[in-house]
Amino acid sequence: QVQLMETGGGSVQAGGSLRLSCAASGNINRRNCMAWFRQVPGKGREEVATINHDGSTTYTYSVKGRFTISKADVANTLYLQMNNLEPEDTAIYYCAAGQVLYNGACGRFKEFYDYWGQGTQVTVSS
Repeated sequence: QVQLMETGGGSVQAGGSLRLSCAASGNINRRNCMAWFRQVPGKGREEVATINHDGSTTYTYSVKGRFTISKADVANTLYLQMNNLEPEDTAIYYCAAGQVLYNGACGRFKEFYDYWGQGTQVTVSS
């Protein structure tokens, strides 16, 4: 079992910044993939960014150049630095953990992730 807990959400104006953190505990496998997803009411949960055990990352197109995913293995913590926030970034943000795929990459859909945090709300006003 892996437990994940997000912190750092809040309300900001467009152009502002927030940093989300996700503390992981339990049976953590350092070869796991970690990811941030987000969801708005009435829509599916979508990938924001993923990070592999070797540090390689992926980002959804709309956040490239604005968001940065990182992790601190010693502290078992995942981060998402969000800069130049836009109203379209308003959502509940979830931290997730899953296994690497057969080709060594991280999955980019929620079905590839087994463990989830409870979510943290991010609201960006115009």
